[in-house]
Amino acid sequence: MKKHKTINTPIDEFDDEEIELLSQELSDELEQTIKLKFGSSDQDEPEHSLNLSNHFLIAMPSMLDPVFGGSVIYVCEHNARGAMGMVINRPTDMTIADLFDRIDLQLEIIPDSHPFGQRPVMFGGPVQSDRGFVLHAPGGKYSSSLKVSDEVCFTTSRDILESLAAGDAPHRLLLSIGYAGWSAGQLEKEILDNGWLTVPADISVMFDTPIEERFDAAMKLLGFDPLMLASVAGHA
Repeated sequence: MKKHKTINTPIDEFDDEEIELLSQELSDELEQTIKLKFGSSDQDEPEHSLNLSNHFLIAMPSMLDPVFGGSVIYVCEHNARGAMGMVINRPTDMTIADLFDRIDLQLEIIPDSHPFGQRPVMFGGPVQSDRGFVLHAPGGKYSSSLKVSDEVCFTTSRDILESLAAGDAPHRLLLSIGYAGWSAGQLEKEILDNGWLTVPADISVMFDTPIEERFDAAMKLLGFDPLMLASVAGHA
């Protein structure tokens, strides 16, 4: 991915001002960018035959970008303007309880017993890596949320963090910093260049499978053993 910048800074080294951004809604500029690139509008969409929304991207051995090598990405939106998604198998060294301590959002349940408190915050991708994004099962009403499928929503507003702190958020949930983004035609080219395999998403892999097993579990959705993976093209 030519336009992506590798992140080398450990999560614990972000300063308080950067971490505070995780508690805010998307900036007007970012929200407008997402609307222009990926959001629905009343204007006619350019013709686009390939739609990988609600699919997994599985990195091939030929994916040399260190940010994405060995990754599985859930595609939240894909149209003629580009694509966006979140890496689902790359944990950071920060737990959700740690994050909430940093942004002064109090867990209303003792952190050690909170159902989400000890879960890791995920690295969702290198774009807007100072902001929080949440993939979750439907449930609750949030001010900035995209329905990806009947089983998955993508939310960017602080109110879901407040619900999470209160123990009222959907049980199936991934909290990430950053997302992965592609310009028009970029993802399609990477697939043709043998960078990715694609397969319809299975939410149990994303929400229920242990993080370290998600790559193999996603590969098995294609119907063959991950050990058989070679640098060849193909998608489901």
